Amino acid sequence: MPRVERATARVTRVLTIAIALTFGATAQAHAQGDAPLAFAVIADALSRPADEAPVRRMLDAIAREGNIAFIVYDGNFKGAAEPCRDSVFQSRHDLLDASRTPLVLLPGQHDWADCALAHAGAYDPVERLDFVRQLFFADAASLGQNPLTLARESDVARFRTFREIVRWQAQGIAFIGLNAPSPNNHYLTAGGRNGEFEDRAVATTFWLEHAAESARRAEMRALVVMLQGDPDFSRYERRERFAWLRFSRPNQPRDGFLELKRSLVKAAETFRGPVIVIHSTDAPEPNGFHIDQPLRNDKGLIVTNLTRVAIAFKKPQSQWLEVQSDAQWHPPFRLRVRDVKETRTREPGATPAETPASVPPALPRNDLPEPLPAPPSMPLPASDLPPILSPPQSLPPIYPVPASGMQNGSSG
Repeated sequence: MPRVERATARVTRVLTIAIALTFGATAQAHAQGDAPLAFAVIADALSRPADEAPVRRMLDAIAREGNIAFIVYDGNFKGAAEPCRDSVFQSRHDLLDASRTPLVLLPGQHDWADCALAHAGAYDPVERLDFVRQLFFADAASLGQNPLTLARESDVARFRTFREIVRWQAQGIAFIGLNAPSPNNHYLTAGGRNGEFEDRAVATTFWLEHAAESARRAEMRALVVMLQGDPDFSRYERRERFAWLRFSRPNQPRDGFLELKRSLVKAAETFRGPVIVIHSTDAPEPNGFHIDQPLRNDKGLIVTNLTRVAIAFKKPQSQWLEVQSDAQWHPPFRLRVRDVKETRTREPGATPAETPASVPPALPRNDLPEPLPAPPSMPLPASDLPPILSPPQSLPPIYPVPASGMQNGSSG
């Protein structure tokens, strides 16, 4: 809409001004960039009081792994049918804050956007979002008993209210957490100014584009963007200079993720290294997740350095996504769905050599999943940066790990 477009243009000009939010010095990035990293993603795990006990066990199981640097809770810490009461929010805060592993919480659809529905208590969603911000994001620390220090967008004076939009770095990888809920990024079709959506769209554009530029200058080796909502990447709209002159309107509802997808295209073009987007989806995924490269630019070409991971756990109270990254791997990212029962088979303090004999040996190289088909190439400006994809001609920078959990092809 016109206001969002104008505000986005103003934000783009603001990006040229140096602010005191960076991903760290280049020397530090080089020192950490080659170190391996593992982190966990959970989502939609808390939908009723009965879920609290198994989720607590899952958090404890992840902590026992020992190599998980942090957990990202990717939205929906309450269920669709649960009321948006203060007491429910407080109970979930206490549970997640008890995690022994640092936990970064991203708001989801049921956490605030759906609170206006009758079965959720008919609350004002904006008021509920403000309460969530005050309760869960009161300072720069993440949740957990050993919290991470995060950079929050609220540190920028113009975006003082957006405490939930964050970024941080680990082992040469830049992470961005957004507030972009399903089903349509809380875009409301009612008449008048859609104030909450418009302000958040401007804030998201600023954060994404500035983060990509900062990651490029710091020579980060990858950029990971996380949000709860499914942006529907199959739908993309090219920019039209005089769209307002059309007398007829399209029958399809306005895309609430339009600005976000355009910002992702720009961020991928700016950063040029691997960009990973992780979000939840309602589509059934037999393996618990889906990997593809669905984002297109204004020319209709696939953005080849952006890979999407859509997660949909069958048992979200006992399953979590393990993401591992090592600069020495080709491709550099691996991921698999872990089950709490599998996690608990390793005794505390056990080394890899003490893994139970029941675990099958590593599969041969030819048992790896088939690579995705080669997408159309997107012309990129000349640069002295390393290749975007490895190998660049066919594969995204992620491989699923076989069900056995054993690593394959860890070296090029």
